Amino acid sequence: MGRRGFLALGAAAATLGLMVFATRSRSVPVPPPLTPPEGPLKVFHLGHSLVGPDMPHMLAQLAPQGHGYNSQLGSGTSLRAHWEPEEDILDFKTANRAPAFRDAKEAIGSGDYGAVVLTEMVELRDAIKYFDAAKYLEKWADLAREAAPHSRLYLYETWHRLDDPDGWLERIDGDLEALWVGKLLGPDSRRNPQQPVYLIPGGQVLGAVARAAEAGEIPGLASRESLFARTADGQLDTIHINDLGAYVVALTHFAVLYQRSPVGLPHELTRAHGSPAEAFSADAAAKVQQIVWQVVRGLPRTGLAAERAPA
Repeated sequence: MGRRGFLALGAAAATLGLMVFATRSRSVPVPPPLTPPEGPLKVFHLGHSLVGPDMPHMLAQLAPQGHGYNSQLGSGTSLRAHWEPEEDILDFKTANRAPAFRDAKEAIGSGDYGAVVLTEMVELRDAIKYFDAAKYLEKWADLAREAAPHSRLYLYETWHRLDDPDGWLERIDGDLEALWVGKLLGPDSRRNPQQPVYLIPGGQVLGAVARAAEAGEIPGLASRESLFARTADGQLDTIHINDLGAYVVALTHFAVLYQRSPVGLPHELTRAHGSPAEAFSADAAAKVQQIVWQVVRGLPRTGLAAERAPA
């Protein structure tokens, strides 16, 4: 090979090296494993109707005695709308009732919480493109870090509509790394590797439960629609979960926040206003709990150490 050939080969190798480095530099660091909290947590939930009043209340019934929570919610609310005082929050008065409600900036800035759970509006593509989702995730996370350096920070991954033109399960499968992690968590995780935002994989678990139901593996649950609410006239609500869906998501929060298997937890709970929630049968609940644990322990961004995998 002549001198020009060696130079060309060297240039190509250098270019490839830069490409590999650039790819690695854009990757999102996997956060270090967490140890289980030493006792009950006080949790702040910031989000919208896919948090809702019932799911945090169910979580409190599953958690160790002494668990407490507050929230600030809206309808379809972005992290930017929660942050910027001049932006309206849809359904603010009806979504935020005592005793759960606490002003988000005052609450997170107080340092009173052992865990802060953030979520972003969906359509997530729009949140990222038009509502500066990554920027405002960093703002809320930084507020929590400054107030309580040892507080645990989480991003609650949700889901899109059942009738999404790209497919509901397809969006759950494809959006996790591309959008929730790559676009939303990525900038903050690269900037704060020592106090990262961990993942509560609500969409991943809901999708896994739906797949199991449609495969005939969960007694009494036949379809993904069985996890979703109905409107007053009986029509399917394609975005909001019912009591069964809320239970699945509450189990997911429990498993991540407490770094413990949800297998064996109660399955008959109450809604936020005190009425009995629709419940899985005991056999179905046991299967759902196993699925939750399997998904949570399989995703390193949940903070679960691999050696703690057995149920």
